This record gives sequence, C-alpha cells and structure tokens, in this order.
Amino acid sequence: MRHGHSQANQQCLIISSPERSIDAFGLSDTGEQQLASLVDAWAWPVPTRVVHSDFLRTTQTAARVANAFELAMSPDQRLRERFFGELEGGSDARYPDVWALDAQSAEHTTHRVEAVSAVAARMMAVLEEWERKAQGETILIVSHGDPLQILLTALEGRPLAQHREQPALLPASITQVGGAP
Repeated sequence: MRHGHSQANQQCLIISSPERSIDAFGLSDTGEQQLASLVDAWAWPVPTRVVHSDFLRTTQTAARVANAFELAMSPDQRLRERFFGELEGGSDARYPDVWALDAQSAEHTTHRVEAVSAVAARMMAVLEEWERKAQGETILIVSHGDPLQILLTALEGRPLAQHREQPALLPASITQVGGAP
C-alpha cells in the first residue's frame, strides 16, 4: 500500500530524509479522507499484520488500517522513501530528471540519490523476512511510491531500470501481491 496523500504531495516537495519525514510531512486532509473511505469500503483480504515505513505519512496510513482491524503495527526503516539526496526539500518537478537517469542505469547515484538497485534490495529483504516469519498470514506493507514501484518491478523479474514503466501508484492505493486476486 502506498501512503495516503501527504503534506509533501500537497506542497509539491521531495521529502525523503528521516530528518524531515519521521516527525513531519504527515497526511494531508485529502489523505485522511482517502483513508477513511478506503477503510470503510475495504475490498482486499483483511491483513493480519501491518508493516510500515517509519515516516510520519506511512505511520499515519498504517495506523488507520491497523486501528480498523485491531492490529499491531511494525515499523521498518527499510520501507522508507527512496532517498533523493541533493534534491531533498526541493520541487517534485525534479523527479522526472531522476527517473530518466534510472532508465539508463539502476546503479546511478547522480545528485546523491539512492540507487534503484539499493532500494530493490532493501524492499525485497523486508518481503523475504516477513514471508519466512509469517507464513500463511496476510501482511499489509505500507511504503512510498518509488520504493513500491521498484519492488513490483523486482518481483516481476524485470530489469530495475524499467521501474517507471509500472503503472503509477496513487496515494492510498493497494496492490495485491501473491495469494488470490
């Protein structure tokens, strides 16, 4: 699940560092409304666990779902937003610049951006760990757009440089992986 619409989305900012994201840039009013509607009309298997990025926007998203189903939450730093380095705090109009470089190499770190391959490795590690620890359970992972698109690309076995070819993950959207559709 991608977090609900956030204050960073609302302000068109790149907010990817723990220093800015753990205690600030939570959900916007739109995000709160999205999650209320989503929980009220839940159409997916009911999760047995909620694992989430420790950033405020994902923690608030996870809390909405966890409270609705009376579940414990497990924060995991590996589910954090992709770090956008020197672009941190700037306009989100710079995302396409990074994504164009991603399409050339999943290893690039231009502008001190976290490499796509590094994001894929940490996201896959979370999934593999929970698959081992919680077999047969339905895990809801709450993270961010870029890391989730990278994860879905890795799960499909496609080259990581193609992660932007994934359909866009809208705020508060859920993509079911594994199990019955």
